[in-house]
Amino acid sequence: MVIVGPTAVGKTAVAVELVSEIGGEIISADSMAVYVGMDIGTAKPTREEASRARFHLVDAADPSAPFSVGEFQRLAREAIDDVLQRNPPAVVVGGSGLYVRAAVDGLDLEIPGRSEQLRTQLAQEAREFGNESVHRRLAQIDPVSAEHIHPNNVRRVIRAIEIYECSGTPASALYARQSGNVPGYANARWFGLTMKRDALYARIENRIDAMIEAGLIEEVDGLLRRGLDLGLPSMQGLGYKEIAGFLRGEYGKEEAIALLKGNTRRFAKRQYTWFRPDARIRWINVDGMTAKKVSENIKGVLSNE
Repeated sequence: MVIVGPTAVGKTAVAVELVSEIGGEIISADSMAVYVGMDIGTAKPTREEASRARFHLVDAADPSAPFSVGEFQRLAREAIDDVLQRNPPAVVVGGSGLYVRAAVDGLDLEIPGRSEQLRTQLAQEAREFGNESVHRRLAQIDPVSAEHIHPNNVRRVIRAIEIYECSGTPASALYARQSGNVPGYANARWFGLTMKRDALYARIENRIDAMIEAGLIEEVDGLLRRGLDLGLPSMQGLGYKEIAGFLRGEYGKEEAIALLKGNTRRFAKRQYTWFRPDARIRWINVDGMTAKKVSENIKGVLSNE
């Protein structure tokens, strides 16, 4: 089973209610919750949620080291197979579209390796002419990837350009084509959670305010003091790069919070762009519904299939 949707829509709470009722375990398909010690900014399961359901792929990687989607796919599939044998169903939950696809559909990840020369060149271009410059280059060769990747996520922008330059094929086309080359979980039932945009944005803002109150700034400061490089994938996540900019004196606290809220709203839009075309997803409008009610809705659908 798969539960997807934009950030802050309530996916984790629904999954916890669901497995509490029908059994099973949760496989997190979140590109940031995988990192140890990055708790507040990734909105990891609360202590109460963790007491009610077993989670996999949370706190599974060291934030000081690179962690690839290929590594995630291996760990996620091992977890899914384990749960299916021991305590089904395996409920994959996440808003990171590529990670969800890697876990459920499988990606043939024999894609081009690194080109250090090209990476250095593109990074220099971003520093001299701005992130938008390299993002425009990506938009020319791979508009689909450009739509999904924010200009400020320079690492991913550069990687997408690198894949094209080294293979002659846009990264988006390569991933889409290769998703059919690896056996997936064809019987998975997909559910998407959605709500009115104004309500979602209000949730996003409230969540970020709560993160700041809970100590997000202190969490990021601790990571920087540990020596984590800002170029690491872990430090490119929402909340971490914006707060790191504030801590480095690039702008003020209120500007950092406003930047984080704006970037998160845009990220939610890109999540919809990723998931909307997938005809497997049965969408549920969760406006005004409790997590328990949404869970009951999903159970009803499953019982009628």
